[in-house]
Amino acid sequence: MSEEESNDDAGEQMRQQGGIKTMPFILANDFCDRFATIGFNANLITYLTAEMHLPLVEASNTLTNFHGAANLTPIVGGLIADSFAGRFWTIAAGSVAYQLGMVGLTVSALIPGLRPPPCSGEAVTVGGQACQRATPWQLLVLYLSLLCTSVGTGGTRPCVMAFGADQFELGKPRRWRGETGAPRWSFFNLYFFGVELAKLVAVTAVVYIQENVGWGWGLGVPTIAMLAAVTAFVAGYPLYVKMAPGGSPLTRLAQVAVAAFRKRNVAVPDDPGLLYDDEELDAGVSTTGRLLHTNQLTFFDRAAVVTDGDVEGGGGARPWRLSTVHRVEELKSIIRMLPIWGAGILLVTSASHNHSFTIQQARTMDRRVTASLEIPPASMLIFSNVAMLATLALYDRALVPRLRRLTGLPAGITHLQRTGVGLAISTASNAVAAVVEGRRRRTAASHGLLDKPGATVPMSVFWMAPQYAIHGAADAFMDVGRMEFLYDQAPEGMRSTAAALYWLTMSAGSYMGTLLVTAVHERTRGKGEWLQDNLNRGRLDRYYWLVVTLQVINVVYFVVCAKLYTPKKLETVDEVSTGEKNDIVDDHKSAGKRDEKGSDVKDVELQPLLISDVTLT
Repeated sequence: MSEEESNDDAGEQMRQQGGIKTMPFILANDFCDRFATIGFNANLITYLTAEMHLPLVEASNTLTNFHGAANLTPIVGGLIADSFAGRFWTIAAGSVAYQLGMVGLTVSALIPGLRPPPCSGEAVTVGGQACQRATPWQLLVLYLSLLCTSVGTGGTRPCVMAFGADQFELGKPRRWRGETGAPRWSFFNLYFFGVELAKLVAVTAVVYIQENVGWGWGLGVPTIAMLAAVTAFVAGYPLYVKMAPGGSPLTRLAQVAVAAFRKRNVAVPDDPGLLYDDEELDAGVSTTGRLLHTNQLTFFDRAAVVTDGDVEGGGGARPWRLSTVHRVEELKSIIRMLPIWGAGILLVTSASHNHSFTIQQARTMDRRVTASLEIPPASMLIFSNVAMLATLALYDRALVPRLRRLTGLPAGITHLQRTGVGLAISTASNAVAAVVEGRRRRTAASHGLLDKPGATVPMSVFWMAPQYAIHGAADAFMDVGRMEFLYDQAPEGMRSTAAALYWLTMSAGSYMGTLLVTAVHERTRGKGEWLQDNLNRGRLDRYYWLVVTLQVINVVYFVVCAKLYTPKKLETVDEVSTGEKNDIVDDHKSAGKRDEKGSDVKDVELQPLLISDVTLT
């Protein structure tokens, strides 16, 4: 076979890989993954209090700590994927680990010896009854199973979105070209739409099974769904574009920092074209274009200043002494993103009670839909899911075209503006929650129920629907906006790591939620305790108002950070001819000027990848 025929076959194989045909496998995996995760997590507070007999505050902190661990491991998984394993194998390994955790949880729910006996008359009071608390051995089995699921999410969460985007962006980054035709879905909108659909099914079907059939089946169904997720993902192996890992991103960042520190007394040249460049060295981490020099954080430019001893005998750079402009700008990009990223921590903290206190609130209220049908407390999340689905659907189809005409921006508004709108809406959600809880407590007092926590307060649970719906609408702005921002503004070779930053926000926010609940509980103990098992005697509304105050401060912080943020500058290479690319770098093995004449320089926020930009094959 000739070399030309071999190249043709390779090219044909590349054309057969990737594209929208891979989406059923990738999205089916994530759909089943989220179905399993939410199917358990949505009602975990009930499992901990009603089945394991833990006090409310301890159960709430256990829940937020678990969420913190589950959202901390993705930073490790993202680094593993970007460094050596690649996204496909990281997702596959994570899915298997998650499957093992779900099996452990199901077994613990089925075997009576792994749960405390039903309430009979022992130490801990739950719902007005004295109940025997779970033993350390029983809690150990539960926590080990939760640990396995946390390890599993470390492999799936940071990679699924980036892996899905890889199927469209290999070698030809797509940008908006001014079309004004039918509204189109962005990839991230499609992804989050699928996630919310999975959540909707979970908080209806799975929670109903848990409340009315039993926890064995209630956990068994998500376990079976997770097995289907692993099978669906592996089945699509031949169709996937599998981007080769570009080496450890942390190593590259550390090399820049060390090199800059070593040269801290070296003067930076006024002409950035004199800084070190090596197109061949950067090829593996800049297939869609190299990062251009920026005038911020100039201390790190010293890492690209060539001094004696920086170059080896063969002409190659010593990586711990000399870095290219592209690698220096990778570090700068990550540092510039951190203040924006930090605003998401308090956002997660403010929403951490949605899976704990609000569910316990709903349990005390009148949950009748009809005379014979009650809505499970955890299923109140339906209103959040439906609101987010509706907002995502309307956003691209109705809102973006109108905003595009007003602003002239391809996506209507920038990712940061979208996130800011979501932050403001989320603040309103907690304000409504505080008002509703105040009314619920007054209703309980007027009917003499303050000391009857097990009694039903004569107030419809659907009073809580607006706060859930507002929160869902806020998520449609915040979650998609934050993920698009992280993906677009992260260096190309660090996108799994950037996606992991999204989940690291969730982790830090969950742990801060635990800290906030613990601090409030300790601070108010003995003098009108805000958070207690008897919500009718507590002052949960005051806790919500505290959260609203923190959110207002966070919105102001975010606006300031967004105003000061400078997007990365990207020299795209997809439209540069071979001859032009040869002109971009003069003597790329040594310091020299980068000629920007033939490059397409982007110094504005990149636009989201759109499904209609993809050629179906």
